[in-house]
Amino acid sequence: MSQWIVEAQMDMRALLRSPSFYLPAFAFPVVFYFFFGIMLDFSNGHSDYLLISYACFGIMGPPFFHLAVSLASERTQGWLTLKLLSPMQFNSFIAAKLFNSALFSVVILLLLYIEAAWLADVRLWFWQWGLLTLIFTLGTLPFAALGMLIGALAPDRAAAGVVNLIYLPMALLSGLWFPLFLMPDWVQWVAYGLPSYHLVQLGYGVIGQGDEVSWYWHITYLCLFSVGMMLILRGLSGRFSGSNP
Repeated sequence: MSQWIVEAQMDMRALLRSPSFYLPAFAFPVVFYFFFGIMLDFSNGHSDYLLISYACFGIMGPPFFHLAVSLASERTQGWLTLKLLSPMQFNSFIAAKLFNSALFSVVILLLLYIEAAWLADVRLWFWQWGLLTLIFTLGTLPFAALGMLIGALAPDRAAAGVVNLIYLPMALLSGLWFPLFLMPDWVQWVAYGLPSYHLVQLGYGVIGQGDEVSWYWHITYLCLFSVGMMLILRGLSGRFSGSNP
């Protein structure tokens, strides 16, 4: 436990020294929700609906970028090899990054909650706020697993670009920026295969606006997706040895 705490502290210190990471992570969902959810009101008065959309969009970023970029950087520069040769357990290394990514996601959620309640007059029950926070905090795991896979495969300088090529289209095709009913039918079929779609549907269900699919199917998909990514990572465990791709 002490090893995990030290690793989490060091990882958080590195994150706080990188405003290029946390400032966009905080600003993008807040600004997007302000323009599309409040000013332009694409949801026709249902600002709580777009709050869920941009909350899902916001929490995807920290695990995606942090796990992918930091793992790719530490792997290609040899720091990960040094850590693996030390008495540190690799589980502590991953757990620290997962915890800090989830913590950043909680901060993003709180910023969106304040914005929604203050500027969009969104009113939810206390249990709804709490359940949304729990769903989206645990919902960082599939994206963290995908981020680790990218970090295991992508070169240091290409990791951020690869994440953007996946992260932004995934958000768009899942209906996080614009409701799916405003998009072509084929987009809705693509959305069914994306983890962000299933996560946001769980959020919609909290406010009574989810799809007709039972919630446990969404949870099952997210669990299977996370396990699948981890199994692939297990097969690629040699990529963490520090060698350049």
